[in-house]
Amino acid sequence: MDRIKSKDTVWAAKVMTPDEAALMIEPGMTLGTSGFTPAGHPKVIPPALARRFKSLSQKSSVNLYTGASVGDELDGELARANAIHRRLPYQTQKDVRKQINDGLICYLDMHLSHVPDQLRYGYLGKLDVAIIEAVGITEKGEIIPSTSVGNVPVFLDEAHKIMIEINTSQPEALEGFHDIYMPQMPPKRKSIPILSSTDRIGSPYYKIDPDKVAAIVYSDVEDSVADFKAPDEMSKWMAQHLISFLENEVKEGRLPAKLRPLQSGVGTTANAVLAGLQASAFKDLHFYSEVIQDSVLHLIDSGTFSFASATSLTLSKQGREHFYGHIKDYRNHVLLRPQEISNHPEVIRRLGIISMNTAIEVDLCGHVNSTNIMGNHMMNGIGGSGDFTRNAALSIFMTPSIAKDGDISAIVPFVSHCDHTEHDVHVVVTEQGVADLRGKCPEEKAFELISKCAHPDYREPLHDYAVKYFRHHHIGHQPSEALSWHARFLKDGSMK
Repeated sequence: MDRIKSKDTVWAAKVMTPDEAALMIEPGMTLGTSGFTPAGHPKVIPPALARRFKSLSQKSSVNLYTGASVGDELDGELARANAIHRRLPYQTQKDVRKQINDGLICYLDMHLSHVPDQLRYGYLGKLDVAIIEAVGITEKGEIIPSTSVGNVPVFLDEAHKIMIEINTSQPEALEGFHDIYMPQMPPKRKSIPILSSTDRIGSPYYKIDPDKVAAIVYSDVEDSVADFKAPDEMSKWMAQHLISFLENEVKEGRLPAKLRPLQSGVGTTANAVLAGLQASAFKDLHFYSEVIQDSVLHLIDSGTFSFASATSLTLSKQGREHFYGHIKDYRNHVLLRPQEISNHPEVIRRLGIISMNTAIEVDLCGHVNSTNIMGNHMMNGIGGSGDFTRNAALSIFMTPSIAKDGDISAIVPFVSHCDHTEHDVHVVVTEQGVADLRGKCPEEKAFELISKCAHPDYREPLHDYAVKYFRHHHIGHQPSEALSWHARFLKDGSMK
């Protein structure tokens, strides 16, 4: 069935092949695309562009702006064609990561909520082309979003030209799951009128100027989200410790019985820890986050969650089949917003969000590194963890206490790179236990982390360090010795 319902012939006249659309994109242009971890990204125009640039006699590239990480059809294809010059704000694709670390891609690791305004203010240059995935076009010429929203509203507003991929693998029943709202420009910006995770404040559609549309291309490629691994023992222990901590917060009167809206980062650990909530006594909770993963659907099914608001449906193949098979049941329980709303500091602070994100390493002061290995090797980026951590009523970081088969401790004297300062980190959870850092001075935080979160194999050297530098100096580090910790326990002694 044709997904273009509008009777206006302007739409049909712009339907073309991916290769024809790619001819309109010139080297040096800046592209803004749909897609968020990795769902709802364009899947046929980017490979066509990669083929086109490969055929040119000289190296050709574009600047690529997205919502967050995207699928291989976008990041991977362009990276393998050496066709990305500048990339923001977050990525997870292995070829892109390698080129970033080799200095071949200029990477801007940005807070996700900052991107729309920085684009509006002109800080990021002009946007030449917006390439978005959609489910269809309504009779009124409104665009039905796909499985993510991300930065699409601002890209559509700022781009000189718009290209639309209509993905027929996404069901038309997705219509109505979205709430598209854009804040005004300062200094006349009004409050964002969200008082509950369930509030709808915008439109279910993207509204655009048809004259800006340069191409419409059909696609039938599904989102390429990898299957989530089954929870391992470390994840199960972290989930158990986290649930016990939250239950105690309710008992002590610091949280209500239905908690406050929960946020969770993406990935296997976060998915597994969320899944652990299903075994708890908590019911009728709200989820206000960036990404709805498989575990969130299971929590809705079990009654643990009654509502989930995010900017992306990042589901495995099995999760997608389950969602689409019960899509009518989820209509009153799931809502997708632009990422500048899902991640907005104002809303996070107002709702009193409990944030739960993953760390690479945590130091004895409570600083968290969530982006760089050994301080010089970018993994993915800060994503939305900073948006939520800095503004949450309760910020929690989770990490296994050891990595690389025990060769590396995740609890270290001093992080090799700091993404989240001690001022914003309230609680740390490992499979060993929970360190509550609230109301504690640096020395108290150090011994709390060592006794509650560090692996037993590392407690003694961490304790020796803490005694030497905290009890003698109260506050402070000896940087050279603190950072040497990152090499001390590697078998070959390298800093790689």
